Amino acid sequence: MEIHINWLAVLLAALATFVVGGLWYSVLFAKPWQKAAGVSDQQLKSGTARVFAGSFVLAAIMAVFLAAFIGRGGLVFGIVAGLAAGIGWVATALGVNYLFERRSSVLFAINASYNVVTFAVMGAIVGALQA
Repeated sequence: MEIHINWLAVLLAALATFVVGGLWYSVLFAKPWQKAAGVSDQQLKSGTARVFAGSFVLAAIMAVFLAAFIGRGGLVFGIVAGLAAGIGWVATALGVNYLFERRSSVLFAINASYNVVTFAVMGAIVGALQA
């Protein structure tokens, strides 16, 4: 079995998580997320470099595995695979954790939907560039 990975697609998909995240956690849901997560303005200002560097590494790992799964499936398959990963694996896994941690449904909705959208976007990028 041959696994095809387009490294440009992986890089762009990883960067796309920051675009979606920037919109999600600042423009669209900044205050509700901050309140539900219990994160203060002061906390958001500290450790930023570590947060962004770590997030990029993790996003790149996600993109590599998604690229391996998508292969040369194309744009539509990439989107469907991204949605499947986002809904079927990531959001549901978060849901289990949030239930045991007694976290709010608002926080779950914000974070899970971010991941669903992010994986769909990553899948679209990888699917289009690896086809």
